[in-house]
Amino acid sequence: MTSLDKPTTDQHDDRQGDAGPASKEVTEAALFEAFGGLRGMIETVLPGLLFVTIYTIDKDLRLSAIAALAVSLVLVAVRLIRRDTVKHAFSGVFGVAFGVAFAMMTGNAKDFYLPGMLYTLGLGLAYIITTLAGVPLIGLILGPVFKENLSWRTRNPGRKKAYAKASYAWGVILLAKCAILFPLYWWADTTQLGWVLVALKIPPFLLAVYLTWVFLAKAPPPIDVFAEMEAEERAEKERKAAAAQATQQQPEA
Repeated sequence: MTSLDKPTTDQHDDRQGDAGPASKEVTEAALFEAFGGLRGMIETVLPGLLFVTIYTIDKDLRLSAIAALAVSLVLVAVRLIRRDTVKHAFSGVFGVAFGVAFAMMTGNAKDFYLPGMLYTLGLGLAYIITTLAGVPLIGLILGPVFKENLSWRTRNPGRKKAYAKASYAWGVILLAKCAILFPLYWWADTTQLGWVLVALKIPPFLLAVYLTWVFLAKAPPPIDVFAEMEAEERAEKERKAAAAQATQQQPEA
């Protein structure tokens, strides 16, 4: 057991529901950073929206796929030029690239959406399974953002409970989304599936993020393990310096 998650006798275990306005602001800022904020949502929606719009107009799979991939690359280029974080834009590029490759191989425009749908299904199951295993996925995602790493697992049970609730919420929402999309993949045409998928991009995501914020805002604040390690390093240096000074002050025999 590491220093990042070892049990402790500090006050964090008893601070259930003691998160004040400052903690809520920190939680909101961390969620905004982790999930990309407004810009991240735009980067997630725009390629699929462009694909279905072009395909609805002229039914040209090749043109629709190239346009979707091109706009994803442009979004990454803009972030690189501005020296912004590119993790959300890059994830969008990979998702679109898989969709384009799959659709071009099969010749079925609906297959542009299939990799993303399978990813959503797998992610929804991952949220549920990891929570049942006692390591909720949302905690693994947000732990580094809050500078708590895995300390919430054993040192902050109230926070672990909040992460479990949030992970269940994400899992249920994503699986409910899949329950809508997969029947449409089999029975609806490409444009119907595409527009429904675009419509379901943002609302479920916002609902999941909001529920995560609600659960974490009421949870005990995170334990900053980085600050703890820095304090331990400073204390160790001070001990060594004191020991060295004491040695130098000892009278010679």
